[in-house]
Amino acid sequence: MDSSELYYIKQQFVLGAYPALTQVSVPDASSADYIPTLVYKARAFLALNNPNSALELIPEDSDNVALRAVSALTKGEEGLEVLRDLCVEIEGEEFSQWEIEMVRVLAATAFMRAGEVEEALETLNGAEDAGDESSAILSQIYISLSRPSVAQKILTSALKVNPDSLVLQQAEAVLALVTAAQGLGGEPYSTAISFYTEQLANPSVSSAALLVGRGVARIMRGDLSAARSDLEEAESILTRAQSKPGMGEVLAAMTVTAGLGSGKRGEADELWSRLCSEHPSHPMVVDLSAKAELFDSCAAKFQLPPRAVTSA
Repeated sequence: MDSSELYYIKQQFVLGAYPALTQVSVPDASSADYIPTLVYKARAFLALNNPNSALELIPEDSDNVALRAVSALTKGEEGLEVLRDLCVEIEGEEFSQWEIEMVRVLAATAFMRAGEVEEALETLNGAEDAGDESSAILSQIYISLSRPSVAQKILTSALKVNPDSLVLQQAEAVLALVTAAQGLGGEPYSTAISFYTEQLANPSVSSAALLVGRGVARIMRGDLSAARSDLEEAESILTRAQSKPGMGEVLAAMTVTAGLGSGKRGEADELWSRLCSEHPSHPMVVDLSAKAELFDSCAAKFQLPPRAVTSA
């Protein structure tokens, strides 16, 4: 059973409170929480797009497989072979269940980043006793492949084993956001909104990700005023933390809100321009830019038919 300190760290990581997690003190090396704390803190730095700070946390001479996996993840595609080797290594020796799951989760994360979707699925599907985080990430991969029914099957099975798992509940909220799942009241997206609202009520959690999640759900429900409030608060949190990662999601959602609302005509254009300049690799920017280029290409090839001339 996790200590109260480690439970708090996991909670902060799962709910996306990365800036706060980077400030957590690392316990003494003799503590049972030492390695897990290093792993989650390093992953928080990675989530904030700061691989150098993540790598600085990991002792160079460590032989722990979880720490070696984090170190490999910080190196991007250069660390893929190390992660593949670690996935083989954990099958041949005895390691704790947590270490095995961390290696698989971190390897799958690296494979997804590199576009190796099949390898990520194979890494996680090959686990006989998948842990909560493995199941949660596996479900997210299937959602990205537009297979929500498979994601639901995975989460339903995992939640039967551990219904109180926060990471599984969060994954379920994401699925509910994708599928517009209804709660007992029959309102779409209510399942997702209920989860985000419950977590935001916790005074120990300050997470822009939760606010963005609820904001997006409220956009889909047409509650633009409440969505704008959530997104502005999320922007404020990230601005205070001087955290650029995550701001792309905020700006994308704010652009949609402004475009659908009845505010100033140029507000959506201003937000879109800011999103494009500050986060050019954001999926929405990439997608719409590709469609704009395709339109221009097709338009350039289109020839107007000759004007019809009538004769007396």
